[in-house]
Amino acid sequence: MRLASLAMYVSPPPVASATDALWAFIRDRLVDRGIEDVPMALDWSVAYDHAWFEPNLLLSQACGLPYAKRLQGKAQLVATPVYDIKGCEGPSTRSFIIVRSQADVASLADLRGLNAAINDRDSNSGTNLFRAAIAPFAHGGRFFSSVIETGGHLASIASVVAGQADVAAIDCVTFGNTKRFDPARLEGLRVLAETEQGPGLPFITGPRTTEEELHALRSILAEAITSPTLAAVRDVLSLRRFDVLTDADYQRLSDLESRAAALGYPEIA
Repeated sequence: MRLASLAMYVSPPPVASATDALWAFIRDRLVDRGIEDVPMALDWSVAYDHAWFEPNLLLSQACGLPYAKRLQGKAQLVATPVYDIKGCEGPSTRSFIIVRSQADVASLADLRGLNAAINDRDSNSGTNLFRAAIAPFAHGGRFFSSVIETGGHLASIASVVAGQADVAAIDCVTFGNTKRFDPARLEGLRVLAETEQGPGLPFITGPRTTEEELHALRSILAEAITSPTLAAVRDVLSLRRFDVLTDADYQRLSDLESRAAALGYPEIA
């Protein structure tokens, strides 16, 4: 059986349910096209970032920076979702840099010496875009007094609310979904700044997927945007369409990393 894992945007619960429904739609149409070994359900037993490297991967959603740095040649781009969420522009997304509402900071420069939270050091939204925004203000490779790694955007939000960290960068899709379906989680926070944009999280498939299967996946995703049966799912996911990008488009994310390094800030610190 092949692997399907769409674990990047699965919170709050309405988003998880809509993601399951989207997969069911994709699954049924793959089966109708005669694609073999299509899994009935999304696999939650495989870590989201391990799924990307599975040779039997049928469909997953990857973070943009790991795709640009490590997945090219080991996975194939299917399409990139376009969300109708503040901070998104076409297939590009940005991060919101959040602080507590009463924090005595008015600009990025005012964050110097404070404590930052990141979800993962390989994350584009939580680290790469954040680092690119901070790099012009850093001196000697440092800016924050400490950086904690939380393991997820929602955990980063919680760490700022609890005062364990003073600032974090949250991708606009997660922020928008949370604001819509779980606004209490954002109480006591405000957006201090927005990062630059970059291509959003792509849907990918494994290296063994044939051209015919890749074409089928893209065709089905296009059908998902127009099917009346998925209207409610699209609304919950704020999903407007899928765009097909190239490896060259995702190079921009590596370029942001290189630009920060050139400014003497290769690691967020």
